[in-house]
Amino acid sequence: MAKTALLKLDDKEYPLPVMEGTEGEKAIDTRTLRASSGYIAYDQGYGNTGSCESQVTYLDGDNGILRHRGIPIEQLASYSDFVETSYLIIYGELPTPALRKEFGLRLRKNAAVETQIQKILEGFPTSASPMAMLSAMVAALPAYHPELATNHFENDLKNFDLAAAIAISKIRTMVSMIYRYQKGLPFMFPKQELPFADNFLHMMFSEPYQDYVAPPEVAKALNLVLLLHADHEQNCSTSTVRMVGSSQANMFTSMSAGICALSGPLHGGANVAVMQMLQSIHDEGDDGTRFIAAAKSGSKSNRLMGFGHAVYKNFDPRAKIIGEACDTVLKRLGIDDPLLTIAKNLEQAALKDDYFVSRKLYPNVDFYSGIIMRAIGIPMNMFTTMFAIGRSPGYIANWKEVASNPKGRIYRPRQIYVGPKQRDYVPMNRRGE
Repeated sequence: MAKTALLKLDDKEYPLPVMEGTEGEKAIDTRTLRASSGYIAYDQGYGNTGSCESQVTYLDGDNGILRHRGIPIEQLASYSDFVETSYLIIYGELPTPALRKEFGLRLRKNAAVETQIQKILEGFPTSASPMAMLSAMVAALPAYHPELATNHFENDLKNFDLAAAIAISKIRTMVSMIYRYQKGLPFMFPKQELPFADNFLHMMFSEPYQDYVAPPEVAKALNLVLLLHADHEQNCSTSTVRMVGSSQANMFTSMSAGICALSGPLHGGANVAVMQMLQSIHDEGDDGTRFIAAAKSGSKSNRLMGFGHAVYKNFDPRAKIIGEACDTVLKRLGIDDPLLTIAKNLEQAALKDDYFVSRKLYPNVDFYSGIIMRAIGIPMNMFTTMFAIGRSPGYIANWKEVASNPKGRIYRPRQIYVGPKQRDYVPMNRRGE
């Protein structure tokens, strides 16, 4: 027998269905509440609201669990790569060798960016935000692929495979173009024979007469960073993709909106804040000891960035993976980064100190990702665009769920109005000076 919750309002009782996910998550279905009672559920920021059912990612913040399509992130980080994990996230299953080859070929064939879209980039000042440039270029894709982006779910889903490959592959190329444009360098064409991460590094760092060949450690590290960002359940930007997509907007347009949401410092810019914090500590001649003491005293200027998470109340499973990789990569590359030493000191102090332990301020993925990207040679202002490359498969998979749902509806949250009550218009000549 189906479970129900009973809500009592004004001496009336309203039965509400109880939903349960495959991992035991429970929810009270309030969809009929307004129609039956006149009430809505108020939840500022949707922190305790389930806006959808999804098969893509399971996240248990209390226990530090992250799984894509049921597979733990630890296993994917150890045995998979970004392209294979992207396929898993988008299509629901790990690919066979034949499907993996086919998917990789679609990515390779659709890496080049149209000349007209290059001109859009060149219309920006070189000092412009890389995320503003990226969102504009992605938003332009429907104009150059109208057959893939009709703003009609049935039609767009028919061409989904190609559209998905175009999005993932071209966003990677666009990011490299933005980097080179800001540095006054000519764009580098992608090479079909190179793997995904190696191709990106080639397009980023090659000289006009000298191709950059990525050391295996660098390509592997970049691949891991992208994989760990591939999806993260209903975060701000992914929810934005779903909301925009619910209007029947095409996948490219919806992803552009997600990239705009990702650009905010409370979302995609978190690892930038970590690097700024570490650099500031280093510039002051501190090894982290004084900073920790000041942070515990409540000093707002000494806020510990990269610790704690809106969802994880335990250790971020991605942080452990990337922390170990960060240490390994820097050692193999022979990089003695003082910021890594400071980061290690902060991590150890926070993990052992009751002040931070009691508040469950554990390191999150942003704490180490910036150090790896810095070691690779990616400048800080490009960090969030790297996040956008990694998150592309998650955006695509979530858009597809919205587009494939025959019972879907346009997202339309309610509100509690707290403005003035009805009042009359006062003509200009009767208003006070």
